[in-house]
Amino acid sequence: MSEEPAGERRAGRRSLLGLIVQAGTGVHLQRMGRSLAHAGLVGLAAGLLGSLFLGGLELTQRVLLERLAGVHLLRAAGERLLPDAAGADFRPWLLLLVPAAGALLAGLLMRLAPETRGGGGDAMIRGFHHGSTTPPARIAWVKGVASILTLGSGGSGGREGPTMQMGGALGTLTGRALGLSVSERRTLLVAGVAAGMAAVFRTPLGAALLAIEVLYHDDFEAEALVPALLASVISYAVVVTLYGESTLFLLPGRWAFRLAELPLFALLALLVAALAAGFQSTLAGVRRMTARLRMPEWTRPAVGGLLTGAVALTLILVAGARSGRPGYALGILGGGYGAAQLALTGGDLLPAGWAGVGLLLVLCAAKLLASGFTIGTGGSAGDFAPSLVLGALLGGAFGRAAQLVTGDPYLSAGAFALVGMGTFYGGIAHVPVAALVMTCELAGSYDLLVPLMLAGGVAFLALRRRTLYEEQVPTRAESPVHRAERGLGLLAGRRVRDALQPGAWLSVSPATTCAEILRRIPEAVGQQTLPVLDADDRLVGVISPDVVRHLAANREAAAVTIAAELHETATTVGLDDELSAAAAIMLARGLQEVPVVQADGRFVALLADADIFRTWMELAGGATDDGAGGATA
Repeated sequence: MSEEPAGERRAGRRSLLGLIVQAGTGVHLQRMGRSLAHAGLVGLAAGLLGSLFLGGLELTQRVLLERLAGVHLLRAAGERLLPDAAGADFRPWLLLLVPAAGALLAGLLMRLAPETRGGGGDAMIRGFHHGSTTPPARIAWVKGVASILTLGSGGSGGREGPTMQMGGALGTLTGRALGLSVSERRTLLVAGVAAGMAAVFRTPLGAALLAIEVLYHDDFEAEALVPALLASVISYAVVVTLYGESTLFLLPGRWAFRLAELPLFALLALLVAALAAGFQSTLAGVRRMTARLRMPEWTRPAVGGLLTGAVALTLILVAGARSGRPGYALGILGGGYGAAQLALTGGDLLPAGWAGVGLLLVLCAAKLLASGFTIGTGGSAGDFAPSLVLGALLGGAFGRAAQLVTGDPYLSAGAFALVGMGTFYGGIAHVPVAALVMTCELAGSYDLLVPLMLAGGVAFLALRRRTLYEEQVPTRAESPVHRAERGLGLLAGRRVRDALQPGAWLSVSPATTCAEILRRIPEAVGQQTLPVLDADDRLVGVISPDVVRHLAANREAAAVTIAAELHETATTVGLDDELSAAAAIMLARGLQEVPVVQADGRFVALLADADIFRTWMELAGGATDDGAGGATA
């Protein structure tokens, strides 16, 4: 390993790939057009998978919650996909155990794919900008089964986040199977997200807009719009063919827009923004407290399931005693769309007057806590549905309070519930356009388009410093993959094996002592990373230069330490992986070298950024000699 100062070596090494990015800005690159047939294939697959997921989830809820625990689930008008089943006697003690048991099984399953923990939206966005280390096929099925276990047993969350991640994984998997380029696979990832959302929400236009908008704070992945639209439409067609065509929510009739109500909608937007900020803080707080628990990570969702069951049981017992209807869950368990429907249209369960306002606010507080416990502890449940429900409940309470205060007979409480629904998620997720369109599609009405635009804009401004998705980046220009694309286009068609240089690399076994490592370091000329291999030359991990330098400065510690105690999990590439993809990964993760391995995990070589730079320079020289020919490589 070289002995130059760490800071200078790191800066010098990383600048090589930086030069490629800077130089590539002035090179005109032609990109192969994306095939709509590929997007259609993704839409078909996502529609079938989404239909299977919806049916499996509802069937699981029917068995575990309705038949076993005797809970009466409150559903939206268009949410029922399967015939109603006969009810059972309410068993309160089971309601405490069923959500915890389902979350525990899901947590055990998610050990196979750690990226599937939590809502799924952030993991999908991170996968788009930085790549994923987990095979997409594993993500798709693990996320689906884990979400059915979590939501089917009563976890408070949505099915959209899981299908967002599942659809993205399907798109990536399809791109790999078809041998498409990295950029084309990313486009299919976005198309898969749109198709997954369209499958569960039956909102084809809104789903496509959400897929391209949710990746950024202030931008769109515009190039993926047409494939996303096609995939979304095909997925929607599959679902309505199997389950019938309907909107998720039923409205009582047409809502007449009145200009005089706009100040009330603006005030509602500020209240919804405050609630959205509280929801985001609750999720973050639960995650921090969960991280301090001294228990295996896969068991933590069970704690959230137990707390969710406690919140739901308390509300069910109190509400049942007052209404004489034991066992009514009132939207706390699962997605909670029934609670949003209650806020939109009212019903026998919602009392008149201020009592109705109070009940909606109590449901809002209970849903916020239950969702925080489920999602914040790592449960496989989305944050989209709780956002819609919380916005609808607060909007419904606000509208009914406004009715009582103003005495205006033309003021509709349901209209405020619908506007609150779209405003909440649009503001906290920075997707105002998609949320507006999806809300109108959910209700099958564009009557409230103007109030939705006003409230969405107010909430978007009020929540500029908040976000539901930490992995969002401000614009396309700041996305690692797009920064890399501007300079790495010349590497298209080149494989990792094309850039490797002949040579020998210093490696150690897990049992090698650190004293021996320090003794052999001079053999590693120009090598920055130390691979740790087992007896069959399979890569176990890598030891970073920072660790070696620390050992050199602490000889006493090195004398009693072995390599197995120091190595960390490595990001690897294969011999036949695209060189541009390997370079993008190294740029995004700040790596100087990555190990190259065979399909069975056997170590082959170290790919350095200098190897990539050398290859790029050769191609750039060819582009200069041949005019535009190099740019189209």
